[in-house]
Amino acid sequence: MAALWQGIRTGSLRTAMRAFLPEGAYVQVKAIGDPRGDYADRLVEDYRLDIEAAHALVGPEARLVAVDVPSAYVHWVPPGACYNRVGYYEAPGSRVVYRTAGGLHSFAIASLISWRGVWYVVHLGAVVRSAAVGIVDDPSVGQGVPVASSTC
Repeated sequence: MAALWQGIRTGSLRTAMRAFLPEGAYVQVKAIGDPRGDYADRLVEDYRLDIEAAHALVGPEARLVAVDVPSAYVHWVPPGACYNRVGYYEAPGSRVVYRTAGGLHSFAIASLISWRGVWYVVHLGAVVRSAAVGIVDDPSVGQGVPVASSTC
């Protein structure tokens, strides 16, 4: 999460990629025709747009306070669901809590996935989107409230 936060604060996709699901994991998980192309053209591109949107929201002076990952929302996504060939654990609705001169604020992480015991961001702003725009999921004043969601 430190890499995610540093990437958001500086607007650096390269830095934030250390917190993103590795391409090799995605290729192993997905049962689709071109998982490498989908990874680069959709997942990483959406992540880049969301990092830029989050950076514009929080600014370079914001300080990370916490990342709230509600264990009650963690669930198993079985093989066959969401075009997956293998299963994995997912944590939707986690919240990034940060402080600015204006006080405490937060936004959601749409989906974290556990791969080999390490949690990674796979969708920052939204799982599904209607346009190629950056999205900040549920920005709130204060800590906000984690919300469970399905991801596919």
